[in-house]
Amino acid sequence: MNADSAFSRISPARLRSGWGVKWGSVPADTIGAWVADMDFGIPGPVRARIVECTEREDFGYPFWRGEDPVITAFEQRMSSHHGWQPAPGRTRVFTDLIQVLQVVIEHATKPGDGIALHVPNYPPFLASIERSGRRMVPIPMLYGDGGWRFSPDNLAERLRTAGCRLMLLVNPHNPTGRVFRRDELLVLAEVAEQLDLIVLSDEIHADLVYPEHKHIPFAALGDGIAQRTITATSATKAFNIAALRCAVMHVGPDSVKSTLDAAPLDYFGTPSILSRVATVAAWNESDGWLDGLMKTLENNRTTINDWIPAGSRYHAPESTYLAWFDLPGIDLPAARLLREAKVMLSDGAEFSEGTTVDTSSFVRLNFATSPDTLAEILDRISRASPSLARRPNR
Repeated sequence: MNADSAFSRISPARLRSGWGVKWGSVPADTIGAWVADMDFGIPGPVRARIVECTEREDFGYPFWRGEDPVITAFEQRMSSHHGWQPAPGRTRVFTDLIQVLQVVIEHATKPGDGIALHVPNYPPFLASIERSGRRMVPIPMLYGDGGWRFSPDNLAERLRTAGCRLMLLVNPHNPTGRVFRRDELLVLAEVAEQLDLIVLSDEIHADLVYPEHKHIPFAALGDGIAQRTITATSATKAFNIAALRCAVMHVGPDSVKSTLDAAPLDYFGTPSILSRVATVAAWNESDGWLDGLMKTLENNRTTINDWIPAGSRYHAPESTYLAWFDLPGIDLPAARLLREAKVMLSDGAEFSEGTTVDTSSFVRLNFATSPDTLAEILDRISRASPSLARRPNR
């Protein structure tokens, strides 16, 4: 199958028949366009390496000579694709970024501490902070002529007053799709240095940045900020292997590294050999597949840009395959569209739950699907909501 055909059509029957939650949890007449995985398959090299491992029946205790191949692949990719060279000996392998956040919370903060983060934000991160007994300190994302931004005004004082000890940066940002510019990152770095904050930078969407934008790893801003930054990422988002569960965490702060090193052996568990094999194949061998994916995502993004209703707060995502917008005049839009349009989108209210920010009028639409399926999704939304006037093409 060539790269174009791999993304030009999908099989809903295949997607409904397996264990995936995106389509498997919705009724047969409903299209799943919510949770952030893709309707496409996986890169050929990932499949080939998994099959090789299976045919060897290579499921004993793993062993590799030298450094963990996942860590080597991570370090090489950060250097070759994102212009940052991780410091040696400071990377650990985990199962996913939610686990990384929970580990960092326990090792870098104490109950009652504030954790600053941009809101709206990924709902499992909000839940992890709340359930850990820490306090969310929102940095609101504000909509304006230039899209989604945060205000730097008095930011350090706001976070100091709130008792922040950790800053959680999601860049590229989920759900708005923003790729923060260098000047914005430098504002956050200055605040972190003023308040002596540790920064956990979730960069899982870094490989899904559109050509007119550039991802800058937070730790690449300078040696000083690198020493207080924990970088977390994974191949799972860009290469569609979320269920394989493999992530990495590069630990800049000596204090956190020391507490992690002192933890009991195997306390944090370890990903399987298949997840490691798939991750290495994704990062080292699958850029051709990723190029084809990005062309499809760019075209789908244009389709949404042309469709988006007039008056909606929306800005074309600069990364990710997620469109974040509100639907004026529609109460509880996700629930209504599920009921009336038979399309399941992510409920915007979940992206600010537990904070003072109100995102209940928003939805998040996952457009990592075939062009035909996206057209059907948008048509269903339009037919269920005839009051929505189309925004003039920009």
